[in-house]
Amino acid sequence: MNQEEEDLKTLEYGTRLVQVSWEKFFSGLERFPPNEEMRRLDVIVRRYAGGEIRNSGRRFLYQSLTARFNTYKDMWNKRLRAIEEGRPVGFHGTKAAQAPAPPSRARPKAGPSGEFRVQNRLGDAETVQQLFEQFVEARKDLGEPANVKFESFQKLIAQQTDRILSKKEADSVAFRLDTKGGRVSLKARPVRD
Repeated sequence: MNQEEEDLKTLEYGTRLVQVSWEKFFSGLERFPPNEEMRRLDVIVRRYAGGEIRNSGRRFLYQSLTARFNTYKDMWNKRLRAIEEGRPVGFHGTKAAQAPAPPSRARPKAGPSGEFRVQNRLGDAETVQQLFEQFVEARKDLGEPANVKFESFQKLIAQQTDRILSKKEADSVAFRLDTKGGRVSLKARPVRD
């Protein structure tokens, strides 16, 4: 196998690997984008960009692999730029369509300090629902994955509420959203009325 064939195989296989790495990065599984892998593939693309590949089959393969790589590269750069600018993006890098907000029902609002008070794990479903919606919205605003299930969130709130009410002898638990280091977390404190 000569150098051209080896580079073309590396470009084809490397593009697939980089595509997977970018998807992991965008979904939050990886902390950093695959910049080093991108540089390696760019070197291969530039090596043959000005030169001539004599074999027509290899030339065609190079052109199609380069076109695919450059298309993906543009898409990844657009998605990355949108995340850095805080704009919502869809799966393919376009601005996500914002669904109209459902008509609001009368729900308990957060207190003046942005806290949601939960008195027992079962009776405050409306408050927990509103806290969940604001938690998901805050994660979206920061570009974090918002694939949190309500049932899991509700279970977590119930566990923390039970633990704090029993250990701290409190009447209720005040939950608030906290943003630190680009991540959203929940803070809970006991409240005695």
